[in-house]
Amino acid sequence: MTSAGIFVGIDGAKAQLDIAIRPSGEYFTAPHDDPGVSGVVQRLGALQPTLVVLEATGGFELDGASALGAAGVPTAVVNPRQVRDFARSTGLLAKTDRLDAQVLAHFGEVLRPAARSLPDAQAQELSAVLLRRRQLVEMLVAEKNRLPMATRRIRPQLQRHIEWLQQQVADLDRDLGALIRSSPLWRAKDDLLRSVPGVGPVLATTLLASLPELGTLNRQQIAALVGVAPLNRDSGTWRGRRTVWGGRAHVRAVLYMSTLVAVRHNPRLRSFYVRLRDAGKVPKVALIACMRKLLTILNAILKHQTPWALP
Repeated sequence: MTSAGIFVGIDGAKAQLDIAIRPSGEYFTAPHDDPGVSGVVQRLGALQPTLVVLEATGGFELDGASALGAAGVPTAVVNPRQVRDFARSTGLLAKTDRLDAQVLAHFGEVLRPAARSLPDAQAQELSAVLLRRRQLVEMLVAEKNRLPMATRRIRPQLQRHIEWLQQQVADLDRDLGALIRSSPLWRAKDDLLRSVPGVGPVLATTLLASLPELGTLNRQQIAALVGVAPLNRDSGTWRGRRTVWGGRAHVRAVLYMSTLVAVRHNPRLRSFYVRLRDAGKVPKVALIACMRKLLTILNAILKHQTPWALP
């Protein structure tokens, strides 16, 4: 076996790491704690694998991927949905931690996802605060939806909780602003993004934390990465309806809300939206096209380091 053909899959859970190695078929486990992660990194570092693949599993992958990256081991953190689709395509329907590790190793061997370094500690902190804000907003919406149907005895409790959640969101907004302003690079990018009418602090922060590729890709690539590029659904002579899906759903959700504002207050997007509607496009299709156009504008602004300006 040579180092040119060694692929490792690591399935991370709260208590344990499951590690599978291809093509040898070797498998072992390690406790998911600092000594366990250090032991895995040392063992894999000596093996010199071509690629180590982990799933993005809500944070369980961060310590392992960070330690592997720091040790110079090529590591890719991939989308779990893509891995499950790959497993089904190979006929594997069962799911265990051991099988998941083996599938990750096989996925890496066949598809060769690009090894990417994880964000630095400051970027991870920004992402964590942004994630917590999304969680609080979801709870806030749920409590507000419950309020009209609540009984008289329950309503005061809901109102107190809603007020507390609103205060927590406001506190996190201040934290996000402070984090952005603490980095000269982020501060410059934030100023450029927010120069565009319709782009507020939530979208700017989301793009900085969750779309670091913005400004480094072309317009087709960035649209596909976020999931706003129309995909064909054709077969033979049949031409299906173009749809958008995949990509980074949380980025797309924030971009959608910002586009609702931008088509009212951004002259370029407003005229683009009106032109599409006059051409017979339904509102949702026109709005998605505006999402893609707004993303393209923001991508160009960061690429050329030029603030918004009307032509």
